[in-house]
Amino acid sequence: MKDRRKRGPILLISRLALAFLFFFFFCLSFPTFRLLFTERYHPYLVSSWRASPAEFISTDLPAARDIHVAETVSFPDQVLILLKYPRLSPLLTKNEITCLYSYPNTSHRKTFPLSVNGKYKDHQIVGCEVPPRGVTLLVSLVNGYKNLTVGPTHDWKSLAYEAVIDRENENTTVVFVKGLNLRSGKAENASRYECVYGSDLSNKELMVTSQVVSIAQEIVRCRTPLNILNGPQRGEVGSVKVSVKVRGKGVLGSIARPEFWAGGGLIRDQMCVCTMLRNQARFLREWVIYHGRIGVGRWFIYDNNSDDDIEDAIDWLVDRGYKINRHVWPWIKTQEAGFAHCALRARDFCEWVGFIDVDEFLYLPSGVQLGNVISNLTSRAEVAELRILCHNFGPSGLKKVPPEGVTVGYTCRLGLPERHKSIVQPEKLNPTLINMVHHFNLKDGFKHVNVDRNSMVINHYKFQVWEVFKEKFYRRVATYVTDWQQKENVGSKDRAPGLGTRPVEPDDWSSRFCEINDTGLKDWVVKTFNDPYAGILPWQQEEIVL
Repeated sequence: MKDRRKRGPILLISRLALAFLFFFFFCLSFPTFRLLFTERYHPYLVSSWRASPAEFISTDLPAARDIHVAETVSFPDQVLILLKYPRLSPLLTKNEITCLYSYPNTSHRKTFPLSVNGKYKDHQIVGCEVPPRGVTLLVSLVNGYKNLTVGPTHDWKSLAYEAVIDRENENTTVVFVKGLNLRSGKAENASRYECVYGSDLSNKELMVTSQVVSIAQEIVRCRTPLNILNGPQRGEVGSVKVSVKVRGKGVLGSIARPEFWAGGGLIRDQMCVCTMLRNQARFLREWVIYHGRIGVGRWFIYDNNSDDDIEDAIDWLVDRGYKINRHVWPWIKTQEAGFAHCALRARDFCEWVGFIDVDEFLYLPSGVQLGNVISNLTSRAEVAELRILCHNFGPSGLKKVPPEGVTVGYTCRLGLPERHKSIVQPEKLNPTLINMVHHFNLKDGFKHVNVDRNSMVINHYKFQVWEVFKEKFYRRVATYVTDWQQKENVGSKDRAPGLGTRPVEPDDWSSRFCEINDTGLKDWVVKTFNDPYAGILPWQQEEIVL
């Protein structure tokens, strides 16, 4: 009996302690619990449960309540969901969003997103796997336990996806579209088309039509109605959408709202570069630092659905004084359209703009600054474009990524140069904005000049070590292939030369594409950038002194 009396208070205290601990953990919010107990992130973790999605829609948190799905676009390999955010609201991270799949038998499955991009016109873009037929896709916000219904989905094959008011060309609207299947490099008969504006393009009574001024490739230029011009403030995107209609047929779907740009400052940079990339963050430091040293003043980076650390890489460079404009460009296989969009944007900031990839480096054998070379080649007023030949470099005997960077690591190339890339004056481009990625059409009265290789050439590190090459060609921004085994664009030079549809490393890969040993740029880079004390290059070190 004595033992029971002694144990009684102890048991009571123990039970009270357990009750307190249970109450404490129960009161913890889910994000706090998650922070304490799930430090490791598993991007492909999949879980299933049986419950109605409605059971999870319960929140009074302003951040969750004010976020909603604005638009959804269906691509061959993923669904892009545009979440609309309140102004100045912080974006959610990849850990705070899940893709929720609701099955007809009331079971559900959730996965982490394929990608979560940064700010895009007061939106955030979330990429989810394509749901199976009959399965409903929702976006689940972990912070607030709220599910967002995805709603109607636009088909990427037929869509107006971007629009810009071009104030330098009579305030016309430049609309970027998919689905018209126009000939590459040719202007079409504009009279067969018209532009339509309205907050609801499914309601004819609320639509306003306007004349198409020009149409080519994916670019349609329209007369902008006065009520549109007098609507949103500069730099804002209004509620009105714009799309294109083929006379006698229906209107293309649209998520494009005419955007007003504020323009640049009074002083423009002499030379800028524009690129489109996907998952190239680890190569940005070398590419930007090198080109900044030879005379590039600003970089326009069109991010094509990257899911690496590109924002951190850009922030690192911006903190060190480099002027970089990142533009989220989630639209697949639209490099010509993206470069046309960039040309419009760069016009306010740059006298000249070059269109090159992150694995391409402008090399000046004479060591003269880029600005001086451009000035010498464009002394005649009619010259508005410089066309520069490209030397393609191979793996140069390497099997692993060179830690010192591509300009120093790869030194063996093919003998003959391949095609060219261009530097242009953006205000002298043809208003159709027709381009073939490597060059643009110019206004009447202007012409291009072919640059001598001894003056300037592009070192294109196209065929790097296998792990880089395979990643690069898995999903090209120019030639869109979701899987190497798909028999699509097999003969394209932008795909996998000589490899067909099998992503298997050839035994002799490291020695391929090697005909001439060329150390010209390597020698210049080592001489110019190498730290004599640390023995490393600036893109290899954590801190950079400009």
